[in-house]
Amino acid sequence: MLAPGQSGFSINLTIILFASILSIIAPGIVIAQPAKLSIKETMEKVQHNLPQLEAYRQQAEAAKENISLAKNSLVPDLTAGYQVNMATYNNITGMSYPGFLLPVSGPPSTTNDLNFIPGSALGALVKWNPFTFGQRNAAIDKAAAQFRQANAAYNEQLFQYQYAAVNLYLEALYLKQLLQISAAASERYKLSLEQSLVLAKNGLKPGIDTAQFQSVIIQTEIEYLQTEKTYLQKIEELTRLTGIAASAGNILLTDSILKPSLITDDSAALINHPYYQSIEAQKNTTAAGLREIQRAWVPQLDIWGNVYARGSGVDAHGVVNKADGWALSRTNAGIGLQLSFPVLQFSRINIRKKQYNLLLRSDEARLAQARLDISKQVENAQLQYKQDAKIAAKTPVQLKIATEVYEGLKLSYEAGLIDYIRLYQSQYELTKAALNNATAQLQLWRSLLSIAVAKGNLAIFTDQLN
Repeated sequence: MLAPGQSGFSINLTIILFASILSIIAPGIVIAQPAKLSIKETMEKVQHNLPQLEAYRQQAEAAKENISLAKNSLVPDLTAGYQVNMATYNNITGMSYPGFLLPVSGPPSTTNDLNFIPGSALGALVKWNPFTFGQRNAAIDKAAAQFRQANAAYNEQLFQYQYAAVNLYLEALYLKQLLQISAAASERYKLSLEQSLVLAKNGLKPGIDTAQFQSVIIQTEIEYLQTEKTYLQKIEELTRLTGIAASAGNILLTDSILKPSLITDDSAALINHPYYQSIEAQKNTTAAGLREIQRAWVPQLDIWGNVYARGSGVDAHGVVNKADGWALSRTNAGIGLQLSFPVLQFSRINIRKKQYNLLLRSDEARLAQARLDISKQVENAQLQYKQDAKIAAKTPVQLKIATEVYEGLKLSYEAGLIDYIRLYQSQYELTKAALNNATAQLQLWRSLLSIAVAKGNLAIFTDQLN
């Protein structure tokens, strides 16, 4: 048997060792904190984290480079090269391969000599188009229009993805409220079950009430699990759109209240609607393409320059000296202007002009249809919002009445004055009123979102968040 001092020492040592181990492993123990997510944060994460939108961003940046490419046509084109060859005596004085070298042909040989003689050449060819009679500016304008169209396509896609994410958020928020309503209903049924057991034990109520309450509780729990499954699926899809790494069960939605007095902006700037801007950008690109074609049937002025050196194993007197073929013994240079005009291209250009005029009319018709669609969509959304606001104002009253009825009938049931059917009916009506209220509030949110979508400005919706 250990002495008291030894036992205390062992216990203290054990405590010290346990504390040391805990201090080592404790920093590595991380408790997962809920990832809070608001609607505005959802929109920001969609914009910055979604790979599909990054693809549209990069396409817009690529289109922007076309502007620099069109401007770069002002830079002269300089090609330089060197060649060596072995050719027969008859040809070496004028020998060159096809390409940028522009040699001066040598004199013909006096005899037919098939002896191979070396030759060489070095040349540089410059072509410059400083004056294009408006073609360069037309190409720059078209590239700029294509860049604006790519930006408009990105903005439209961003708008659609943000709307999809916000709509998912609202659906998940609604399902979350349904879970709370279902849990509250289950608690009420469990409370009624406990009361029915007491009443049945005292002989005030039949035992069948207990079984009926148990059945209703199980049904409520099944419905809760089904709703929870749908809720988690919505959250999972929301994490895909936002790029959040957290699991669906660890996401906490923080927005649940709108401002008491909702204000909807009646002004609708059509030109700022992403869908309208996308079609308008397409029309501007078509118009820029038409201007480029109109500038196609104009003269082309080229400035050419050439520097050329050559070496030949045969001199002007026909004397062969193969070593001279590897050296550059003659040098030439020249500069000049070349003016050309596509005389017979007018028919082809007129056909293309007609084609682009038809495309331009098509884009104008699409713009007219977009104006009509957006105008009617705004009217419909505002009408829907007004009706939903009236409904949302009545459902809380219905919920309050249903709650009061349930509380009164619950007391009557506890006193043995009413049967199970009346209590169950009041619980059902209370749950239904709670669902109606949640649905009405969601529909009010959605109709407000519909106004924002119809006007092409999601800030109309987000500004109403409390």
